Amino acid sequence: MAGVRLRRRLAIILSIPIVLFFVGTMGYMLIEGWNFVDAFYMTTISLTTVGFGEVRPLSPLGRIFTVFLLLAGVSTVAYGLSTAVELLVAGDLVQQLRRRRMERDIARMKDHVIVCGYGRVGKSAVFSLDKSKRDVVVIEHDADRILEIVQHGFTVVEGDATRDEILRQAGIEEAWGLIVTSGNDSVNLFIVLSARSMNEGLYIVSRSIDAENEMKMRRAGANRVVSPYQIGGKHMANIIIRPHVTDFFDVVTLDGGMELWVEEVRIGHNSSLVGKTVGAADVRRRTGVTLIALLRHDEEAAVMPDADTRLDAEDQLIVLGTREQLAALESLAGVVKPA
Repeated sequence: MAGVRLRRRLAIILSIPIVLFFVGTMGYMLIEGWNFVDAFYMTTISLTTVGFGEVRPLSPLGRIFTVFLLLAGVSTVAYGLSTAVELLVAGDLVQQLRRRRMERDIARMKDHVIVCGYGRVGKSAVFSLDKSKRDVVVIEHDADRILEIVQHGFTVVEGDATRDEILRQAGIEEAWGLIVTSGNDSVNLFIVLSARSMNEGLYIVSRSIDAENEMKMRRAGANRVVSPYQIGGKHMANIIIRPHVTDFFDVVTLDGGMELWVEEVRIGHNSSLVGKTVGAADVRRRTGVTLIALLRHDEEAAVMPDADTRLDAEDQLIVLGTREQLAALESLAGVVKPA
């Protein structure tokens, strides 16, 4: 509605001068009998109020007509200025420009991650994704949160993530992943169901408050279901049981300033690693990364690989290394970066 109202006002502001120039030129030609050039020139100096002298002496009716043009010109300028100020104060123009810019940014994105909700959980997810150099689009309906998102420089779509139209605006068809962080399981379930129907290859991670709803989320299409409270409790217990190990993994997985990262790298079909054993591939010597675990593409549980473990296409390598080492492994594994 704001966009329609803005376009209507701008159309009026732009059309009024055209109408006045036409009426003024025709009026002088009919009233004074002038040619087109003289009539158009007199109309121009009248509407712009530049103060030049009359082209020719005017009849009484011509003078009255000129007064009409002068008042119309001044009124048009005043209306244009007041409308411009109103649009700027109301924020319609700024919002329209920001929305257009973000629409262009989203249209260029591919394999990005959509985060539904910018509460405490969603905000943490967005910042983590940003630190990992992932393209992120946030869907949020709260005006204050939207302002905060914009101030941080993130791309945002204003609206309700349960609506298909809003998901499409966020680029759901071209997205790689979706994170659903609402505090309402029913809302999360509906978003997961809608998103899965719109993108079958989407990787969906959903928040769940009630543990009983985890199976429902998975049936609706979620690849992973996370309970922040359950994870928080396990993490606190791990700190008590193995504090130094927990601190180490907090550093390497939560960007605590250490130049080591735990990542997962998928082996492509054209990779030279396909068909080789871990020992023959020798990724440690060739890239510098440390292979921690391997997740088969047709299995859910990770395995601890030994030298005789065979590598296949679509296998996920869980590795530890620096950014440069990980980049070398991605090249070796045939990872294709999004454009």
